Amino acid sequence: MTHLWVRAESRDHEARVGIMPEGVAALVKAGLTVTVEDSRQRCVPIADYAAAGATVAAEGAWVDAPLDALIFGLKELPADGTPLRHTHIMFGHAYKGQPDGRVLLDRFRAGGGRLLDLEYLVDDSGRRVAAFGYWAGYAGAAVSLMAWMAQQRGSPMGPVRAVASQTHLLADLQGDLVQLGTERPTALIIGALGRVGTGAADLCRDMGVATTLWDMADTASGGPFPQILTHELFLNCILARPGTPVFVPASAKVAPRRLSVIGDIACDPDSDFSPIKVYDRVTTWDAPALRVHDAPVLDVTAIDNLPSLMPRESSQDFADQLLPHLATPASDVWARASHLFDRAMRPGDLT
Repeated sequence: MTHLWVRAESRDHEARVGIMPEGVAALVKAGLTVTVEDSRQRCVPIADYAAAGATVAAEGAWVDAPLDALIFGLKELPADGTPLRHTHIMFGHAYKGQPDGRVLLDRFRAGGGRLLDLEYLVDDSGRRVAAFGYWAGYAGAAVSLMAWMAQQRGSPMGPVRAVASQTHLLADLQGDLVQLGTERPTALIIGALGRVGTGAADLCRDMGVATTLWDMADTASGGPFPQILTHELFLNCILARPGTPVFVPASAKVAPRRLSVIGDIACDPDSDFSPIKVYDRVTTWDAPALRVHDAPVLDVTAIDNLPSLMPRESSQDFADQLLPHLATPASDVWARASHLFDRAMRPGDLT
């Protein structure tokens, strides 16, 4: 890799970026060419990248970038069906049987390009080298708490928008809780020892929400888990995979319960292995809470780009984790991601 091209994100409400200006400066100093597209919504001004030594390009110009440029983004590409000729670094969501993932791989097949999926950049032990998990958990818990407060006010939950900083988010939540004047809810977090669960637990602690922390040992029995229904909030921080037990069955809608908000932070409702059986689609920034039962009330929040609620902090954290690997393009981390793409392009080879 000698030319890194940082594309603008095309998805609404996506202000994150995978490299910060200081990272660009380090790569340029190491002899790489870095191009950064202008963006209408990125949390970092384009002038900061230019000052760090990047060449500035227009938003969306990557489609005409030199073929040897490595195109770096985070979320999905525009779904226009065009063949993809470049090598892309991004979260592809293409290796678990997702319908949109197969379409994406077909575009790479048609154009001769390649996917280096950020989700599958792993070290020798199989641990991801860079992840947004902590901030997904922190933001997911915040959005779930917002949904609970909307329930207490007896009003639908309104849109959520990115905040200037973590400090601003905490001040807003604290003010809303004080104004509400009720007891704080209780929460149960599954996956509490992981990155996502740690973030969710930290938000609950910051807001004075009493929290029950569960991890693998607490769910090893396979269920059922009636304890989940005795908390107002349930935060799922475990990805769906074969063998994952059902945490919230469809029957929970009508069961006696205190539970009124489910925050599916892992957010994989399309999977056959989803541990939450009361909903079937992601929620959005404009409609963050899905009402799945009216009496008693049960809402699900499941936004799939939660870290963009605090784009500056989450971008800085992720960029710091990823930069050493961007600076070593010949490492085994990238070789493993490339091998996985080759397997995915052979029908039936990935399950």
